[in-house]
Amino acid sequence: MSEKHTNDNKSSGTLGTFAGVFTPSILTILGIILFLRTGYVVGSAGLARSLILIGVANLISILTSVSLSAVATNLKVKGGGDYYLISRTLGLEFGGAIGIVLFLAQAVSIAFYCIGFGEALAAAPALSAQEISPRIIAAAAVLFLFVFAWMGADWATRFQYVVMALLAAALVSFFVGGISRWNAAIFSANWAAPPDAPPFWVLFALFFPAVTGFTQGVSMSGDLKDPSKSLPLGTFLAVGTSILVYFGAAVVFSGALPHPDLTADYTAMNRVSRFPGLIDAGVIAATLSSAMASFLGAPRILQSLASDRIFPFLSPFAKGAGPTDNPRRAVLLAAAIGCLTIAIGNLNLIAPVVSMFFLISYGLLNYATYYEARTSSPSFRPSFKWFDQRLSLLGFLACLGAMLAIDPSMGVIAISILFAIFQYLKRTAGPARWADSRRAHHLQQIRENLLAATVSPEHPRDWRPQILAFSDDPQRRPRLLRLAGWLEGGSGLTRVVTLLEGKDLLLAKIKEDVEKRMQLDIREHNPAAFSLVLTSRDAEIAVHALLQAHGIGPLRANMILLNWLDPQNKSGTGFREYLFGRQLRTLHRLGCNIGVLHARPDAWDRLMETESGQSRIDVWWSGDATGNLMLLFAYLMTRSEAWEDAALRVLAFHDDTPEEDQRKNIQSVLSDARIDAEIELAASRDASAVIELSAPSTIVFLPFRFRGNLIQLPVDGAAEDLLQKLPPAVMISAAEDIDLGAEPEEGAAAELAEARDLLDKRDQLAKAAEDEAAASGKSAAVAEEELRKAMALPEADRDEGQIKALMEERDNAAAEAEKARRRAAKARAKADLARETVESEAVEFKTETDDDETTDTAQGEKKKR
Repeated sequence: MSEKHTNDNKSSGTLGTFAGVFTPSILTILGIILFLRTGYVVGSAGLARSLILIGVANLISILTSVSLSAVATNLKVKGGGDYYLISRTLGLEFGGAIGIVLFLAQAVSIAFYCIGFGEALAAAPALSAQEISPRIIAAAAVLFLFVFAWMGADWATRFQYVVMALLAAALVSFFVGGISRWNAAIFSANWAAPPDAPPFWVLFALFFPAVTGFTQGVSMSGDLKDPSKSLPLGTFLAVGTSILVYFGAAVVFSGALPHPDLTADYTAMNRVSRFPGLIDAGVIAATLSSAMASFLGAPRILQSLASDRIFPFLSPFAKGAGPTDNPRRAVLLAAAIGCLTIAIGNLNLIAPVVSMFFLISYGLLNYATYYEARTSSPSFRPSFKWFDQRLSLLGFLACLGAMLAIDPSMGVIAISILFAIFQYLKRTAGPARWADSRRAHHLQQIRENLLAATVSPEHPRDWRPQILAFSDDPQRRPRLLRLAGWLEGGSGLTRVVTLLEGKDLLLAKIKEDVEKRMQLDIREHNPAAFSLVLTSRDAEIAVHALLQAHGIGPLRANMILLNWLDPQNKSGTGFREYLFGRQLRTLHRLGCNIGVLHARPDAWDRLMETESGQSRIDVWWSGDATGNLMLLFAYLMTRSEAWEDAALRVLAFHDDTPEEDQRKNIQSVLSDARIDAEIELAASRDASAVIELSAPSTIVFLPFRFRGNLIQLPVDGAAEDLLQKLPPAVMISAAEDIDLGAEPEEGAAAELAEARDLLDKRDQLAKAAEDEAAASGKSAAVAEEELRKAMALPEADRDEGQIKALMEERDNAAAEAEKARRRAAKARAKADLARETVESEAVEFKTETDDDETTDTAQGEKKKR
């Protein structure tokens, strides 16, 4: 664009709350439905159901007003109204889609209201429908309103004052006439619905357009002096006033005319009014006011949309005129669309879709506010104190329900149009020129999900590759990035690390350049990776610290990935391999799996040129944890588009086991892991067999282990000699055993459940032992009492044999009570120990054998998290 123009360079608006928000909102709400359909609804539904219907319809207005007030008091609202609020919260795709359809809906609404004006004026006593066509009157009305819109919001609001005066006079005439005609008997008869009343939702669909339009003031946000103050106050005043008017009108209708008169005559308000002519004036004023509000709102939405440059072809409409930046080009387009719609004349087809667009905008405004609040972002600090995010969610659901109740088919059409524009923008729109709430939403999700994952116990089924890819060679970094993306299989995370050794201050500029280069490489070769550049005086210490500190919660690095030694550097090859192996061995001891990529440039080029269907992945089986890890990585590679049709082959050296048994053992592992692969056995364990079988393949996985500080491949000989004759090879050494066939019932969760079962059992045993001890103690006390009584007899009456038997019985009871007490104490101690183990989530449960004859053997084991 030759002339830069954005929302930011607009001058301050001039309108206050009454002129800029309350007036356009109340004039749009108190429209044609109030004058020509409210009486019909009351007569058809009865007053009781009418009040419920009006209340349900206005609930959407109230809930959306709450959401609007929260957003408007949380950020500085500029031009564009609903579009601006939604786009700055949900992003340019949602904002652009709702912006374009809202502009079209409001532009077409100009024609709707003007045609209503034309029909009302043509039916007025002063004119005859045969003398002048309603379409001509409608076109003249568009041109008349165009003059005010062209001159600016100040002139348009002056015209709206005249319209508001006519509306107020019409309403006063109606209420005065209705109160004077009030009849308690008619009121009682109109309380309930007549027997042949239409269904509730049919009447709701008829009445609901009456409560729309309360966001017209939002469209004027760019012309307001203080949007954050005027928008909440003006909107709530307009909604509150309209609720009083509609409830009052329903009550007056129910006491002024019987329901047959209300349902048979749409102009029943004329019969109730003290001055019927004022009602005709009110109808005309209502249609003109709604048209004027749309004439003011539509161009400002288009201007804001054009200023954001979401649709390049709309850029000319960003230019405004005068100190208030009046969108005259957009006014011209809105007038043209209005006139074209009047010329086409078939409004019945378009009208329901337009109504759906307004409902969608209300729903998205509610959802955007809920979305913003749900992020718990520190920047969400609305000064509107009566906001609750649950109200915004309820408003969104209410709008969705209203769409389904009014016209499901038209609702689906409107949503489909919106979704089509959304998808178009998602594929074609450039980066947004503003910050929305999506990043805050994603960060909040990360927080919540990390906390939830930390609470849940680990399980082998949850294992995912969390890769730290070390690369200080820009020439070979793209290969490592590609490989990391393949190994992730869309399930893990990769962080590419470059270490710069030296003093931090001296490396500051170098670090900045390296970060830029890494970002370019990541964007081109693995957009899902993250970058990290570290500076340190000692690279080895930095690596150790990084491995221990990297990640958060359950997201810890479990895989180290790096390139093999640079083959171009021939100096001190043996010593370099020794240092390389020593460093890898240290990382391995820290619990990280190791992956080393060896890829000659020509071999890598052939790999990249090979079609997915012609590719083959070889895994040299090792029968241990490393074999499981290689097999899992090979499978994860087939999830990516580059390898989705590749053949997977497991190769093994023939051992002392019969060949058929060896194949069955490997196939059993593959079956448990649910991985399909071809099995092939090598006749001999030497480099020539590996080269013969794998040289034609696309990529090879090889296991390695450490022999001292040197890397040892599964065949004798120097590693470099073998690798030079193979396609790109990934050497793997596992530091953890990944159970590829783990079942849900295995792992820490199941073991913790077993420990809890053991605790319940220990509690039951302890309770039984305590009951037994109490019974034994009671028996011992009885025996002691019997002996005491026998000893208390006179010496002549004593039976020494009986006393001896009682003493023996007492001693036995006391001994048995002591044993029972000890058993109960032991059982209770075991129960307490089990409880402490479960409550503190101890590392391990050990097998305990209860010495008591009623105690079973149970075992619980819990792995350290």
